[in-house]
Amino acid sequence: MNPITMNRLLLLICLIGLIFISSIQRNPSETVSMPYEMGKDPNLSKRVDSLIALMTIEEKASQLLAASPAVDRLDIPAYNWWNECLHGVARNGRATIFPQAIGMAATFDTALIYRVGRAISMEARAKYNLAVARGQRGQYQGLTFWTPNVNIFRDPRWGRGQETYGEDPYLTSRIGVSFVKGLQGNHPRYVQAAGMAKHYAVHNGPEALRHEFNAVVSMKDMWETYLPAFEALVTEAKVEGVMGAYNRTNGQLCCAHPYLMQEVLREKWGFEGYYVSDCGAISDFYLGHKTVKTPEEAAALALNVGTNLNCGSTYESLLDAVEQGLTSEEEIDNNLRELLPTRFKLGLFEPEGAVPFDTIGPGWIRKSEHIDLTLEAAEKSLVLLKNKDNTLPADPNLNSVFVCGPTAAHVQALLANYYGVSEDLKTMLEGVVANVAPHTSVKYTQGALLDRKNPNPLDWFSGNAASSELTIACVGISQLIEGEEGESIMSNYRGDRENIGLPQSQIDFLKNIRSKAKKLVVVITGGSAISCPEVYEMADALIYAWYPGEQGGMAVANTIFGKSIPSGRLPVTVVNSIEDLPAYEDYAMANRTYRYLQKDPQFPFGFGLSYSNFSYGTLKLSDTKIKKKDQLTIECEITNTGKFKADEVVQLYLKDLDASVVVPQQSLKRFERISLAPNESKTVSFTLSAKDLELIDEAGERVLEKGEFELFVGGSSPGERSIQLGAMAGQTARFELK
Repeated sequence: MNPITMNRLLLLICLIGLIFISSIQRNPSETVSMPYEMGKDPNLSKRVDSLIALMTIEEKASQLLAASPAVDRLDIPAYNWWNECLHGVARNGRATIFPQAIGMAATFDTALIYRVGRAISMEARAKYNLAVARGQRGQYQGLTFWTPNVNIFRDPRWGRGQETYGEDPYLTSRIGVSFVKGLQGNHPRYVQAAGMAKHYAVHNGPEALRHEFNAVVSMKDMWETYLPAFEALVTEAKVEGVMGAYNRTNGQLCCAHPYLMQEVLREKWGFEGYYVSDCGAISDFYLGHKTVKTPEEAAALALNVGTNLNCGSTYESLLDAVEQGLTSEEEIDNNLRELLPTRFKLGLFEPEGAVPFDTIGPGWIRKSEHIDLTLEAAEKSLVLLKNKDNTLPADPNLNSVFVCGPTAAHVQALLANYYGVSEDLKTMLEGVVANVAPHTSVKYTQGALLDRKNPNPLDWFSGNAASSELTIACVGISQLIEGEEGESIMSNYRGDRENIGLPQSQIDFLKNIRSKAKKLVVVITGGSAISCPEVYEMADALIYAWYPGEQGGMAVANTIFGKSIPSGRLPVTVVNSIEDLPAYEDYAMANRTYRYLQKDPQFPFGFGLSYSNFSYGTLKLSDTKIKKKDQLTIECEITNTGKFKADEVVQLYLKDLDASVVVPQQSLKRFERISLAPNESKTVSFTLSAKDLELIDEAGERVLEKGEFELFVGGSSPGERSIQLGAMAGQTARFELK
């Protein structure tokens, strides 16, 4: 056969193939085989393209909705993309409940958080496998999890700050990366469960305005504070998903933001996963922000900029938007190419038994090791804020203990928001009873309501404080008071708080108890910085417990009675009052967080006490004058000078002394949790590169400037306030970048 005849034959074969594919696309009643199965072609992009080529435009548009329907003729099962696992598989029945995210950040323990992510992933797969076996493919039964929340907790009034890893971009990055890596796994071909970085990019209240608000930030604040954690999750953890926020950022809708979604996320960071709207955010385009007038315009705008998936129903208008010329079938195809790979990597189109995670069974749900792990996480999250005259640890052989307060037996103070359910919720009352000796008399009375004065003025409870050797008062808040828009049914501000202190009724309750108690231990639950100067003065010992998860009450009691040693550190700054803060709607970082706060706080970022003591030796630097290509190694010997084997969280902060622009007063750059026996020493080594010394200029660009820098290594952020509160003095040193 001559070359011309051969070419004509090949062309004819190609034309026949195109006609065949076109006929499949336009004949949805005909069932076809699945050339997109993994066994037939391991090339992911080819598999995605082959599937798209088989679908009609109606079928393609339907797959861009979070509740994606089945396409029976192509053997595509229904799938709901919306699933939650913020601190355990959530909203899907029985699961291990870990401490709330803010509490996990307080551990400053990346290895622990990786293990938590892995445990959640195993339970997620087990629950998914059980659901599929029963033909259940509904919401919260899938494998694409819309967590973690890596927004910066810039203001304690935000009710959803509990979902974050605190106020510091470096800590948030490290905890977030560890969680996502644990959740997604390390299989070379498959993802065990898909994580998501949310809410991209500048989003943290007010809740009441989130559907219409425009968050205005400088490029400096954007790149110095709001974006680093998202960048880390994309570039290091290879997170599968990113969720766009409800609000606008600098005038542009976060689910139709060309700069953030395309120029930064896709081009600069190389993101290859899927982008989803927060739930209902695209309808906000015309209902809240009013930047467009119709659902068709909103759907087209979001799709054209790259929102691959609509959590909501606005994309039901996509076909009409195509008819109106607002978008095209080509744009739908482009978005599917970015969306569908996650389903393939999860193995959702594979034959039964082909994916290695298919064998994960119900024995993994609330496995004993997972319950032990959530107890460990809760114990490591507890922050000891005061321990006057070594009140703690208390003797478990006391004759009498009085437990009181509105959160002592309040399971919602364990759960936080976005929670699963468990048959073994350990309240603080139960933890105390389990810890004390059989002969110990334990009395319990709630004594106070969560957020209002007792209607009944009679006091039948405080006498128990007078007659008991130790009084444990459990106060604070729960997700009834702080949380998401419609969740916190006791909030007057849609989940946000106007007052960042304890409710006055609880202060009055504590004053009454304090007047009679011999020794008073106060335990505060909450997901945000609670200003409590009066409580600090009244308490002999003060513990911040966050929302500590299902075993939280046991963790608190184990710590009170010395089975575990407190080692948590504050991932937020606790200011003295709301007057120390800028307006809530102001997104500028000036006078916010430990990096820019002008007034002394009540409790500094990174602060937390121990039952033991630690000393820090002189810092040893590899050099005091370095060049841009050099790395700097910092060594410090830490010694346990106390009586208890305990963990210390060693923190390294950097300050630029010669910057040409305003820079943070100090920035956390490294941390490491170590365990030391009494009189044991360990040398901790940190390495900094030139990237760690860069500043962000007013244009949002990274700049490396010559000059002098100061290092601080200690058990808290630097400052006199830490030492006043009992933290051991750290060590400082200076070096020069030539």
